[in-house]
Amino acid sequence: MVTDYVPGIQVDLKYAGEDNFTGQVIYDFSEAYLRYSTIQKLAAVQEILSAEGYSLLIWDAFRPVEAQFRLWEVCPNPVYVANPERGYSSHSRGNTVDVTLALEDGTPAEMPTGFDDFSPLADRNYSDVPEIPAANARLLEDVMADCGFQPYSGEWWHFSDTDSYPVEADFVPGK
Repeated sequence: MVTDYVPGIQVDLKYAGEDNFTGQVIYDFSEAYLRYSTIQKLAAVQEILSAEGYSLLIWDAFRPVEAQFRLWEVCPNPVYVANPERGYSSHSRGNTVDVTLALEDGTPAEMPTGFDDFSPLADRNYSDVPEIPAANARLLEDVMADCGFQPYSGEWWHFSDTDSYPVEADFVPGK
């Protein structure tokens, strides 16, 4: 679990409940799991952000393959959901995380959109969002990139470790 290795990191897995674009529970665990080397990079991000008065808040991390199929059934749009028939999702590799900034007390930082916003405001062109959310998104992006993560252009919250791994088809968190 990420929380075992990253002090102060916060977790609110959106697909573990109904507070997501599907309105459904997609998977039945509430702890964030990632590859150990990805966790180490995330710990470096958390340390830097903590010095700035922020914390990472994880919205999604490792995603089981069957969860990816469920998301694709609800939203078969490859801009927002990876087609599991074409290589699954990087989330199923355990090296991708959806994160935002929060204050250390848990208060969400002002960001361009909420999670899984499928509008142009969610992309990494911050010219269409107010100054403070744009600055916060740039801070998150800069620190994540400096620590070894590649941002996805369509979602300001989505980052993949630059180290790649095979899909974890057999790992089921909590079992």
